[in-house]
Amino acid sequence: MMPVFYLPDAVAGTIILSEEESKHAVRVLRLDVGDKVLITNGQGLFFEARLFEVHPKKAVLQLEQGYQGSDHWGFRLHLALAPTKNMDRLEWFVEKATEIGVDEISFFVSQHSERRSLNMERLEKIAVSAMKQSLKSRLPLLHPPVPFDELIAKPFSGDGFIAWIDDEVTHHLANLYRAGSDGLVLIGPEGDFSRDEAGRALKAGFVPVSLGKARLRTETAALTAVQTLHVVNQLTR
Repeated sequence: MMPVFYLPDAVAGTIILSEEESKHAVRVLRLDVGDKVLITNGQGLFFEARLFEVHPKKAVLQLEQGYQGSDHWGFRLHLALAPTKNMDRLEWFVEKATEIGVDEISFFVSQHSERRSLNMERLEKIAVSAMKQSLKSRLPLLHPPVPFDELIAKPFSGDGFIAWIDDEVTHHLANLYRAGSDGLVLIGPEGDFSRDEAGRALKAGFVPVSLGKARLRTETAALTAVQTLHVVNQLTR
């Protein structure tokens, strides 16, 4: 399997890898002139390329014509969640959600949130690494934390859901999501959404859903939602 590198401005022709990617290619992978690699621009395209010049700070590649990656599904999947107190768990979610496939990940601060700021640069690096590892051609958009009310006030297309633990919420996400449509799912913090927050989300057009009978951690619930939307779409093909 060819090594994969990320170059957001990739176009066919001669290009130079970033210093970080050049160092990885030359010092870690020990690639040499003539070796073939794969480039993704993170926006849906792959390029096959050959090393033209080897340098640990500016490796030069010759790119062929780009082609569309297989991770195009014709709809947008958007997950919004309250950051977990444990950063390892949040980073795990970003990595695994990118591997499975998600278009956007938004973070919000709600009443029971225990974390209100994030190192977005680190999370993006984790997403880039997961994109390359899983041979994805698209990098999810990562949005920094905003207040919950600001998030739900933003317009969204398709179906909007709030995964809320309540005795009255009995309909599963898999039964209410319409295959082929855009989907936005809200996942609350460790202490879940408050009843007032859930009420405001419903007024904003979000539909309450269950993710099953098990009590899931925030990051597990978010990943379950991503996989559920994919499964629903795969079963209807």
